[in-house]
Amino acid sequence: MKKTMNVNENEFSIIKLLGKGKGGYSYLATDGTKQYVLKQIHHEPCDYYQFGNKIEAEMNDYKRLKNVGIRIPEMLDVDVQNERILKEYIEGDTIYDLVLNDGMKEQYFEQVHEMCRLLYAANTNIDYFPTNFVVQNEELYYIDFECNDYMKEWDFENWGIKYWSKTPEFLQHVKEHAK
Repeated sequence: MKKTMNVNENEFSIIKLLGKGKGGYSYLATDGTKQYVLKQIHHEPCDYYQFGNKIEAEMNDYKRLKNVGIRIPEMLDVDVQNERILKEYIEGDTIYDLVLNDGMKEQYFEQVHEMCRLLYAANTNIDYFPTNFVVQNEELYYIDFECNDYMKEWDFENWGIKYWSKTPEFLQHVKEHAK
């Protein structure tokens, strides 16, 4: 039996789990015509991050990133009651997979540095972990909406870059999360 989920009375068939983050589960979903990402907010504990109202934070972060000019998927619908977000599906490889499979290109670093230029000028950091970035048609997209006020220790140069090549930190993460 196929699993379905509704977003504001619109039904979507779940194709597969794309991933689990600090704030929710992201599924590849379809309405029978197009594919989407359907994010279901969860309230599982996270020992290194504090949340307020997650659905409200997602909406606010989306607006903030759109205003900054970061390439992100479109937020298509929000079901506040069921804590679900429907967003555009950006098909492609994650930076994580590209690093793992030796597919990284200099232009992806150039694109993330351009994002940083815009973000830092707006006093903003994003989650630079490489699973949060997808390359589609050689363009880099930040597929998460999480953002915070800028803190140097969490910017790309001091934290994110540690996971954008086969560094000891990246390889340790791969080892810890091997299936």
